[in-house]
Amino acid sequence: MSSQPSESNNTQSTTSTLNLKAIAILIGITAITVAFLTPLRNNLPSLFSRTPPSVQRTMSSSANSSLKIVKRPWNARGHADHGWLYTFHTFSFASYYDPSHESFGPLRVINEDRVEKGTGFGTHSHAEFLIWSYIVRGELEHKDSMGNLENLKRGEVQFTSAGTGIRHSEYNRKRDEDVHFLQIWAKPYTRGLKPSYVTRKFTDEMKENKLVRIMEDQKRHSGRDAEDQPIPLHADLNMDASILSPGKKVVHDIVAEGKRNIFVHLVMGGRTQPKSGGAKIRVGDVELGEGDGAYITNATGPGKIEVESVGDKPAEFLLFDMGL
Repeated sequence: MSSQPSESNNTQSTTSTLNLKAIAILIGITAITVAFLTPLRNNLPSLFSRTPPSVQRTMSSSANSSLKIVKRPWNARGHADHGWLYTFHTFSFASYYDPSHESFGPLRVINEDRVEKGTGFGTHSHAEFLIWSYIVRGELEHKDSMGNLENLKRGEVQFTSAGTGIRHSEYNRKRDEDVHFLQIWAKPYTRGLKPSYVTRKFTDEMKENKLVRIMEDQKRHSGRDAEDQPIPLHADLNMDASILSPGKKVVHDIVAEGKRNIFVHLVMGGRTQPKSGGAKIRVGDVELGEGDGAYITNATGPGKIEVESVGDKPAEFLLFDMGL
């Protein structure tokens, strides 16, 4: 009988020891759990209140998601080879007519012309239109009924407001080089203007990896008549130019509030677009090669349009920002 109390005490002692070990284990598990859950608990508010990174990227990349960008391929434009004149027409012009490409806002003509050496456009008349030439390569002689006579070279832009009427000729007097230039027309918002004439030079250095304002609506123009100023015109239209190195980007700030039309044209290096390589730019998710253009609608000011050079050579392009 004396041994029974001893066995009971041993059993109780063993049980107590086991209980203590169990409690210790539970305490340890609890401590580990608390340690693990504390940072998670602290971060729960931010996890629920913060937009996930993938959504942030989507929101950021879709800032201009309302833009509609329609490519105007180089070889879908009107084209003529008259021997002395090799030309592409972005919009309906001369014998080329396409009702879906007649104009865009006030922008009426973008002709990319190459005039053979020793030839040119004879004297002819214009009225009302705003007309300018952007010289890419070679020399172009301009002579008009206002008494102006100039030989225009690369980087120079010659502007005529035809107004009530002018006569002019454009000729390539060179005997060893064709002239390559863009002839651009716009419709003025004021008719019956007195004819006027301006020439400005915008060097390659001015355009390298930045946008340079070439033409500007006279309502937004500074009013200063200086060589470093854009040419004023009577149309709700601005034109910028850039020579963008591969991998570089520029951002255009839309020039006025409300709905705007944007057109981009990438200047051609040769008579056809290269089958591979060459200058290329990207606007939104649309890639343009040499000679391609793009209609951009649903743009709203204030806002921005980004252009990136994605080819293997510098991309010279024009950007038009205009009213509807």
